[in-house]
Amino acid sequence: MFSHVTVGTRDIEAAIAFYDGLLAPLGLSRSGADVGEGWACWHRPGELAEFLVMRPIDGKAATVGNGTTVAFFAPDRPTVDAVYAAGLATGGTDEGPPGPRPQYTGNYYGAYLRDPDGNKLCICHRDPG
Repeated sequence: MFSHVTVGTRDIEAAIAFYDGLLAPLGLSRSGADVGEGWACWHRPGELAEFLVMRPIDGKAATVGNGTTVAFFAPDRPTVDAVYAAGLATGGTDEGPPGPRPQYTGNYYGAYLRDPDGNKLCICHRDPG
């Protein structure tokens, strides 16, 4: 459905360290980066969709979108737990620990955190059925 999703950063080196740790358990690897230009990109091999983090092109400060969440699918519940732990270990902050979210759907399991710039992220799994 998406070509790419981009979030802003004030510190590209911190963002790279955070997202390298966060995205590895999901099978996403960094496919490019230019610290001098202020961007980095991750994707899953064989897929076209990309996740990018970058300093804003207009030169203004990166800001957090109120009501904005970027969500990543996980193949199972243990991966949600692992990604959440990796995010906390690499500088993220808790916004809701892993667990069922029956208010969404009966089969939704997710965790929420913020990256070092304050961007809200979700790692989720939906059991079949």
